[in-house]
Amino acid sequence: MSGNTHKRYPAELKQRAVRMYAEMRPDQATDWAAMARVAELLGISTAETVRKWVRQAEIDQGDRPGTTSEESAEIKRLKRENAELKRANAILKAASVFFASIPSDETR
Repeated sequence: MSGNTHKRYPAELKQRAVRMYAEMRPDQATDWAAMARVAELLGISTAETVRKWVRQAEIDQGDRPGTTSEESAEIKRLKRENAELKRANAILKAASVFFASIPSDETR
């Protein structure tokens, strides 16, 4: 099962899973074992989902290199804005070509 987990799981559950992982990690043999246990206890489909949340939390806290959630949101916003500006530019270019092809009153 793949897809957008941000739509399936509320932010509160993600935060709880990350906290539980931090609390359980010392008692487990590996990171993966702790993540699997958290997933099992919270009814999350796979430990991989918990792993992604934990890694993103580590990035957001500055403990791991990568793109923070805030930076990702800004990039997404800028990409949407860029696409909107490109559409507006294409409309303006088409309008310019259209109006340039209409003879002006001076030529009559």
